[in-house]
Amino acid sequence: MGTKIITCLECGTINENKEYCSNCNALISDAKKRALKAQQLKEAQIKEEKFKLDNPSLTTRLKTHPNIFLKSIGWVLYSVITIVSIIGAGLAWFIAMVAAG
Repeated sequence: MGTKIITCLECGTINENKEYCSNCNALISDAKKRALKAQQLKEAQIKEEKFKLDNPSLTTRLKTHPNIFLKSIGWVLYSVITIVSIIGAGLAWFIAMVAAG
């Protein structure tokens, strides 16, 4: 591998084969920046999934409630939402098929 000469965007110092600027210690390596960005993205996705697991939807909370009355309301809501979604998807498919000719 040859020498990589990178100019620091912060202070304008020319650096050879370094990830951080020798003058201002700013990150100048593109590979390191991509790795840090990928790590931050992965951490954000993990945080989002943990939030979803810790805070389930209303119907999910009602379906698992110990009170039988609230549990039945949860199942009815879940069934209604599922049926409305199926009807909506079928209607969207039908409209797309009619529009396609």
